Amino acid sequence: MNVTVLISVGAVVILALAVYAGYLWWQVKKQNALKLEFQTIAIAKRNANIFSNVDTLCLVGIQKQCDLAEISIRLCGMLEFVQGEHRIDVEKQYPAIYELYSTVRDMARGDARTALEKQERMKQDFARHKAESRLTAAITEELEQLKQHIQPLIQGPEDNISVVQRTKSSCA
Repeated sequence: MNVTVLISVGAVVILALAVYAGYLWWQVKKQNALKLEFQTIAIAKRNANIFSNVDTLCLVGIQKQCDLAEISIRLCGMLEFVQGEHRIDVEKQYPAIYELYSTVRDMARGDARTALEKQERMKQDFARHKAESRLTAAITEELEQLKQHIQPLIQGPEDNISVVQRTKSSCA
């Protein structure tokens, strides 16, 4: 009879530990899902911020308020940081912007440009102006297309945040 009691107590302890392990596994699974959701929202907010800046650059480029070479450098640089399903392959989708970017990306800018000899600076300016004048119409059209493409993506995931906050508070 003594052995039967010990086996019963052991079975109850093992069952209690199994239930507790199941509960902990469920909590970890729930926490990982919540972490993934927060990460998705953070990426969406970051992308919305990038797309907002890209929209402004497109408008500046369309209105010719800035050199197209500078616009192409900034656009390609910003669009590299877009994450997830909304990533834009500038080289394939906007070839004129990428072509100008490829032409001017290695040219000196800022203080490095000032440090160049006059002849080298003029040579770079000529190459940049030549590429800009050849691609102006195509780039302006692509800027308008890009602006239309990103317009729905500018909206941030504000509605999703309240859902996650409610979920988080119910988890605690």
